[in-house]
Amino acid sequence: MATSLFFATRESVAVAGAEETAAQYAFQEMPIAMPAGYDAQPMRTVRDVNPSYQKIRSWISSVGAGIAINDLTGHGIADGMCIVDTRTNQVVVTYTPTAREADRFTPFVLDAAPLPVDDTMAPTGCTPGDFTGDGRMGLLVTYWGRTPILFLPKADATMPSPTSYVPRELVPSTSIDGKYHGPRWNTDADYVGDLDGSGHPSIVIGNYFPDSDVLDPHGLNNVLMNNSLSNAKNAGGDHVLRWVSATSGNEPQANFVEEKDAIPFDAATGWTLAIAGADLTGEGLPELYVANDFGHSHLLYNQSTPGRIRFTEATGGRTSTTPKSFVLGKGSFKGMGVDFGDINRNGAFDIMVSNITTAWGLEESNFLWINQAKDQADMKRQLSKGVAPFTQEAQEHGVAWTGWSWDTKMADFRNSGNLEVLQADGFVKGNINRWPWLQEMAMTNDDLLSNPAMWPNVQPGDDLSGDEAMAFYARSASGTFVNISKQLGIAEPTPTRAIATGDTTGTGLLDFAIARQWGPPAFYANKAPSPGKYLNLRLYRPSTDADPGMGLVNTGSPAYGASVRITTPSGTQVSQLDGGSGHGGFRSFDVHFGLGDQQGPVTVQLCWRDSNGGLHEQTEQLSPGTHSFMLTSAAKEVPNR
Repeated sequence: MATSLFFATRESVAVAGAEETAAQYAFQEMPIAMPAGYDAQPMRTVRDVNPSYQKIRSWISSVGAGIAINDLTGHGIADGMCIVDTRTNQVVVTYTPTAREADRFTPFVLDAAPLPVDDTMAPTGCTPGDFTGDGRMGLLVTYWGRTPILFLPKADATMPSPTSYVPRELVPSTSIDGKYHGPRWNTDADYVGDLDGSGHPSIVIGNYFPDSDVLDPHGLNNVLMNNSLSNAKNAGGDHVLRWVSATSGNEPQANFVEEKDAIPFDAATGWTLAIAGADLTGEGLPELYVANDFGHSHLLYNQSTPGRIRFTEATGGRTSTTPKSFVLGKGSFKGMGVDFGDINRNGAFDIMVSNITTAWGLEESNFLWINQAKDQADMKRQLSKGVAPFTQEAQEHGVAWTGWSWDTKMADFRNSGNLEVLQADGFVKGNINRWPWLQEMAMTNDDLLSNPAMWPNVQPGDDLSGDEAMAFYARSASGTFVNISKQLGIAEPTPTRAIATGDTTGTGLLDFAIARQWGPPAFYANKAPSPGKYLNLRLYRPSTDADPGMGLVNTGSPAYGASVRITTPSGTQVSQLDGGSGHGGFRSFDVHFGLGDQQGPVTVQLCWRDSNGGLHEQTEQLSPGTHSFMLTSAAKEVPNR
């Protein structure tokens, strides 16, 4: 019986057409330029942790790798990278292997000095963004052990370098003895977007462990674990920080204030691993999906006004045939990554969520939440009533089971008009399978879980899904997704955490990069043999810098939250300028569409908030290729850089 069940299970997840599908794609792995002598320094494989976590130190050491692709030089092309490397606990700023010569600079490590950062802290993410509004790209670095740091670019900087940025505390904190005395946040996710329609980027920080000495080997016994495997609410939770003011120059500053009641309390205390946002209602405000480990994730309806951020929760409905965990907002699964994208090409955002889906392990299911609203007005009506009109259809689309999944990104890599789905995968790499121990722990009484001493050993040498490789899902001829990572030669059996995408060459093809946990990052250049036409939009608001000069300044400040809907004879697609969605991986700010064999003009509907918070829409007829727009009270096309 067991043998029959094994083969039946394998058959149920097998999808034909992988070889034929993979023939339409090609990627070339290229070496990433790192700082001089970088690979010669000691490389760690596990963290120093609080004594109470010593027996599970490999579990505690299982996250933190991050990666982002964006335009760091201000020259117009997203060919810069920011990498969080857990092997060194360093944040590396470099260029993509495909970068043009004018955008190449000497790779370097970000230095937070004089702000206090010590060995009890570790970076966990690096999010590019214009936090001062002057058209220059800064970097938001999150940590375990402290609050985030903003690295703001100087006005006289001509290229990225160690001296081009001024480190500033995101959360005000002072030190008279050179040591850190602020909150001990343990951040695993952040989201940047115009949350209140003010025309400025606010920030959501998603914390995992409660404020505590997680990485201090001499720390207080103030640490704990989740108090449930299915509905844990004793974590660090989520913090919303609203932008209030900024100044540029050589001493730039960006000021934020925490909106403590922005998210309902019951939805703000989970073990957050990923956050994503998209404007579902056409109001120019992003709704948020907060993916939490050990239980309920949350879809948050944005009811903010300029100067005040406020969300309410919306949950899905359940019928007699709907499993409880397939009700949006009521699931017991382990949310690890999330992304918004138009998977059905119907002009509406859907949601892809990563969960633990290891065969013969905690075999839950990824979520593919399909948007069932009639239109944006219908979505607004339902969200305002607390109803999330989405159905869970991962199995039907072929993306239900990957492994121990993390960051996920949806993107069109051959410009066909259809999105592919990428997922990071794998947990702790070792040589002794510890799944039996984990399965036993999964049946433990919830009252015991919060005590780390009750957890099974997970130490160096132990393995939990350590050989799982990242997934690359593409549509087969039948219309169902199939994982073709092996056929593409990108299925290295090393745990991955974060994914970044971007058109790094300005040719309309998206490349991608991945961050590995306790392994080197990797970059894959897109070599698709027969790509379709494309439409790439660069959307800006006017810069606040009256004399921008030429340094790192771009055409303008990114138009956070702007959404774009295109119509061609083959259908409708929607996308957005994404300020930062996911788990540790961040795409570039370009709004990219594949057009297939479309030759003529494309009908493009732009929706945005201007610098004063005004909501605008405008329709354009655009030819395939790259277009730049300045968004004020009207959208005006400006020259590409």
